Amino acid sequence: MAAEATWKPHEKHGHLTEQSDLPDTVFAFPKQRKEPLTDARHVRDAAGRFDQVIDVSDADRTLAFANIQKAARYYGVNLSETDWHQLGVRPQQNLRAAAATRRARGRRATTETDSR
Repeated sequence: MAAEATWKPHEKHGHLTEQSDLPDTVFAFPKQRKEPLTDARHVRDAAGRFDQVIDVSDADRTLAFANIQKAARYYGVNLSETDWHQLGVRPQQNLRAAAATRRARGRRATTETDSR
């Protein structure tokens, strides 16, 4: 089931834009305000990180993919995927724990390198 995209371009020229300044319509996941789609790089990032977004429903993912597609057309990004299921969504039950472990490993590696 295809969702009606809610994404609209938003560009502030000459000003740094904080995520909190952005309207909901610029996000792939507008209700959660996740994955801003403000330029081609962010569109590619949103597609690449799609499977890392947690605590969203299938309906949220359907809407997010429609928004990514619309932003991709606007910014000239070619998407080979035609459905959000093709973006490699898999269960991410321990995502927070895995991220904490990666951060801890990174700190240990830096500390070990610095002590040499």
